[in-house]
Amino acid sequence: MTLQADLELIRRGTDELLVEEEMKQKLSAGRKLRIKAGFDPTAPDLHLGHTVLLNKMRQFQNLGHHVMFLIGDFTGLIGDPSGRNATRPPLTPEQIAANAETYKAQVFKVLDPEKTEVMFNSTWGNELGAAGMIRLAATYTVARMLEREDFARRYAGQKPIAVHEFLYPLMQGYDSVAMRADVELGGTDQKFNLLVGRELQKHYGQEPQCILTLPLLVGLDGVNKMSKSLGNYVGINEPPEQIFGKLMSVSDELMWRYIELLSFESSDTVRVWKKEVEGGRNPRDIKVAFAQEIVMRFHSREEAARALADFEARHHGGIPEDIPGVTLVAQPDGLPIGQILKQAGLAPSTSEALRLVEQGGVKLDGERVNDKNLKIPKGKTVVAQVGKRKFARITLT
Repeated sequence: MTLQADLELIRRGTDELLVEEEMKQKLSAGRKLRIKAGFDPTAPDLHLGHTVLLNKMRQFQNLGHHVMFLIGDFTGLIGDPSGRNATRPPLTPEQIAANAETYKAQVFKVLDPEKTEVMFNSTWGNELGAAGMIRLAATYTVARMLEREDFARRYAGQKPIAVHEFLYPLMQGYDSVAMRADVELGGTDQKFNLLVGRELQKHYGQEPQCILTLPLLVGLDGVNKMSKSLGNYVGINEPPEQIFGKLMSVSDELMWRYIELLSFESSDTVRVWKKEVEGGRNPRDIKVAFAQEIVMRFHSREEAARALADFEARHHGGIPEDIPGVTLVAQPDGLPIGQILKQAGLAPSTSEALRLVEQGGVKLDGERVNDKNLKIPKGKTVVAQVGKRKFARITLT
C-alpha cells in the first residue's frame, strides 16, 4: 500500500488525527510504529463500542505495526474522571484482576494474538513510588488541569474534585513515556489525557506521539453512547441471534455509522453500497450483510447463517424499514407493557393493550409477549408489534 492509502485507512472513522504531518513522517520512516491503546478494566464484558478502538488497532496490525494493548490495572485504582460530574469511586484490586482476565480473553476476537503485546501499567506505576509520583506531579500545573472541560465544569459549579483525579491524566500520559508510544488511540472524551502524553514525552526527551481520536459509538437507541447500564448495547459475547437481531433493529441512518466504525469492508465497497441504496436497493440487504459480518467475527460463519435464518423465521420476512420511533418516560423500575402500548399509540387504552397481550397479539423484538405484568426497564429500546401491521421502535428514558 502507498503512504496515501495507509493514511486513508488510518483516518477512516476517526474524529481527529493530531498531528497529520508528524504521522506522515513516522509512516515514511519505514519502521514498525508502536501503537498504544489503553483500557481500564471497569467492567467484565466488552461491547461493540469498545471494538471501535480494537478495530483501528487491527488495521494498524494489518499495516505491519506493533500494537500494545494496555490494561490499566494501576490507573483503574485511581478511576478515570473523564466526563464525570462527580468523583468516580476507584475499583478494588480484586475487581481489576477479575475484569482484566476477561478482557484478555475477549480482545483476541478482534486483534491478532501473534501481533499483540498485552501490557499492564502497574509494571511501571508500582515502581514510581511516592517520590516518583511527586516528581511526575511537578510536571503539570493545576491551571493546566483545569483547562480540561469536565474539571472546569465541576470547579465552576463548586463540585468536589479530589486531588487523586489529577493523577489519572498524568499516569495515562506517563504510560506513553514508559511504552515509548508513537501513536495513541482513544475516544474523543480522552483527548485531554492523550495530549498530556505528548507533553510528558517531550519532557522526558522522547518524540511526541501522534493522537488518533475515535468517536464514541451511539447505542441502539440512536441517542446515547453505547452503554451496558443504558441497555442500548451489543455485547461481543452475546448469542449470535441476539447480536444479529439487535443490529437489524438499528435505523437505516445509524446503520451507515455502524458500518463506518465497525465493518472491515473496504471504503470502496461501502461507497458502492451507498450508491446502490440511492439507486433503489433495499437498505435491509446491507444491514443483513453487516449483521452477518459482525456475528461471524465473534462467533462463526455457520452461526451467522443460523442467526439470519432464525431472524427471518421469527419476523416472517423482516421488520418494516420505516418504523416510527417513540421515546417514553419510565419510572426507575421500568414501564408496564400495557402503558407502553397505550402511550406508543399501538393500543387505544391500557385495558385493550392487556387484552391484546392475552390474545397473543403483541411481540417485542419478534418474541410473543405472554406476561401482562411485564415491565420494560429504563434505558431499553425495543421494537413492539401489535397484530400484523402496527410497529413502533420504543426507547424508555
